[in-house]
Amino acid sequence: MVVLGIDPGYAIVGWGVIDFTANQHRPIAFGAITTDAHTDFNDRLKLIYDEMTELLEKSKPDALSVEKLFFTTNVTTGIQVAQARGVILLAARQAGVPVYEYTPLQVKTAVTGYGKAHKPQVMEMTRRLLHLKEVPKPDDTADALAIAITHTQAAGTTLRDFLLKRGL
Repeated sequence: MVVLGIDPGYAIVGWGVIDFTANQHRPIAFGAITTDAHTDFNDRLKLIYDEMTELLEKSKPDALSVEKLFFTTNVTTGIQVAQARGVILLAARQAGVPVYEYTPLQVKTAVTGYGKAHKPQVMEMTRRLLHLKEVPKPDDTADALAIAITHTQAAGTTLRDFLLKRGL
């Protein structure tokens, strides 16, 4: 199974493509879509959409795994991230790729086995699971790979149903 993990944002969209075969994770490609802060916001959304469309065409994933939005303090930033997330989801829908959403708690639990793990722990476990020499940069890329791993751990299992039913 090939999974494209996405950590949504409007300045940086982390992405990671992994293959999960015979219970082994293998990184295929990873990186980030970046947009310049001085660019009109609508142009930033178009850039994200265009690059996501290209990424979906190149990687031909079986699934797109994306982090659910969670924000508490800066509503304006949250709305802008939601808009970027919307164009990402649109690109996946138009490419016919099924989308699966996971909360930060689900990602931490799937990758480390502990829902209250700290970000460095999640990043290190992601590095280990993918047999990488170092944690990918920027952090958004490492997060995207962790989100992809989460789907491989939860897809087709009772774990996914369990987590979803409990809102975890």
